[in-house]
Amino acid sequence: MSIKNLEPFRDILNRAIERKGSKSIVFAMAGVNEPKPDLAQISDDRWLAQFSKQIFQSGFVWRVVEQKWPGFEEVFFSFDIEKILMMPDEMWEAKCKDERIIRNGKKVMCIKDNAQMIYEVSEEHGSFGQFIANWPKDDVIGLWAHLKKHGARLGGNTGPYALRFLGVDTFLLSRDNEAYFRAYKLIDGGLNTKKSQTMIQDCFKQWHDETGFGYSALSRILSFSVGDNVVGMR
Repeated sequence: MSIKNLEPFRDILNRAIERKGSKSIVFAMAGVNEPKPDLAQISDDRWLAQFSKQIFQSGFVWRVVEQKWPGFEEVFFSFDIEKILMMPDEMWEAKCKDERIIRNGKKVMCIKDNAQMIYEVSEEHGSFGQFIANWPKDDVIGLWAHLKKHGARLGGNTGPYALRFLGVDTFLLSRDNEAYFRAYKLIDGGLNTKKSQTMIQDCFKQWHDETGFGYSALSRILSFSVGDNVVGMR
């Protein structure tokens, strides 16, 4: 169903171009022409690693997590699902105290919970990557909801950011994007309500049909067109 009075994306793109300097800059920054990865070929350990990294980066200094990440890979057997699920409780207790990682016990135990989720999905679908690859492309918020329900600490922007880092075509509910949808009175309730997320998804789908751009690129360009991020790569 068409959304009445939705701003044509060409107008949003033109604002982004004016702010960033040129169409080529906007397209490069938005990744409009980036090749799409074969999600089905991403191994289960990389999904678990990215989910885990995003959980630790949430509410923390990303740079510190990046510096510590080789230690995480070493401590958790390169996020090998079967090895992680075979660890006894006393080994988990030791891992939570290991100085090679960020010692946050609650977040560490999310690794175990999400390994279990990925294992169960893989048993049913062949691999977690295959499950993601087969998910309906227009049901972005449905995938978010699935991760939130069945995973550990993958709600909010944590799950969506992890998906995008691995190449899943997803928009994000960034501050700039939220500001746009509120300014144009497309949403008026909580950002994480199903009503708001459905409206946002429908807007992106209409823009996708208009332009042929992926959701990730649309989301980035929309953020370039609002807020304080004016300076481009000149």
